[in-house]
Amino acid sequence: MSETVIKRFAVIGHPVAHSLSPRIHAAFGRQRGIALEYTAIDATPEQFDAALAAFAAGGGVGANITLPHKVHAATVCESLTDRAIRCGAANTLLRTETGWQGDNTDGLGLVRDLTERHGQDLRGRKVLLIGAGGAARGVAPALLDAGIKSLFIVNRTPARTDALADALGEPDRVHPRNFEDLGNLGGFDLIVNATSAAREAALPFLPSSLVAPRADAVDLSYGEVAIPFLAWARAAGADVVVDGLGMLVEQAAEAFQRWHGVRPSTDAVYKDLRGTYASLSTGD
Repeated sequence: MSETVIKRFAVIGHPVAHSLSPRIHAAFGRQRGIALEYTAIDATPEQFDAALAAFAAGGGVGANITLPHKVHAATVCESLTDRAIRCGAANTLLRTETGWQGDNTDGLGLVRDLTERHGQDLRGRKVLLIGAGGAARGVAPALLDAGIKSLFIVNRTPARTDALADALGEPDRVHPRNFEDLGNLGGFDLIVNATSAAREAALPFLPSSLVAPRADAVDLSYGEVAIPFLAWARAAGADVVVDGLGMLVEQAAEAFQRWHGVRPSTDAVYKDLRGTYASLSTGD
């Protein structure tokens, strides 16, 4: 009787010890009766290429990529899915005969969480995206596909803001702006914080005028790093305030389906993680 081969998966980031991805994928595996090994690999930007190569050499077949590697990961893949090309960032890697194929499941995860879990209708909305790094790149195309009316992008580095706007290729709907412009942009129906600002320093000043009546706000992080933005949104009068936990679970489910060919159910896993929210310390 042949021994069952347990496939190896990992999440690669820096820092990464906090990651909930091993817990999520273990739960999905139990749910679907799939034996798997899923570990967390801490790699600095300088160590990333070697860490990914070592993981592949050790039999790794799938990897999730988190901060700060999503943009770079797309450049080391042998091939990219259409949505990873649009994003210019990869958060899900699949090992093929010719090398890594990069995909991006962040945007679909965010839209699924907002529309299916929180009952939001994104069509026709004026949206502010704060940030232009890998997380912002991952969600911007999916927000446009969901039918938003306009997307305004601000970031500390104007060149990155312009680069993301150019990559999206929809000048009629996508508008790069500077932080100094925020007080003059009026109110938004949805504000998305895609920065790691609270991880690195204080949240940049955001005028309460950004929050239109019945506006919603979402932080792509969860736990302590999401607290400053979510607190600001509540104080400014946002209607629905959401952290990134649901998005994390939904993007993981999409990655699981890419790797295993079956889609797990997310509600029970989300509920379990939300029940232990008080112990979560940072974002994926």
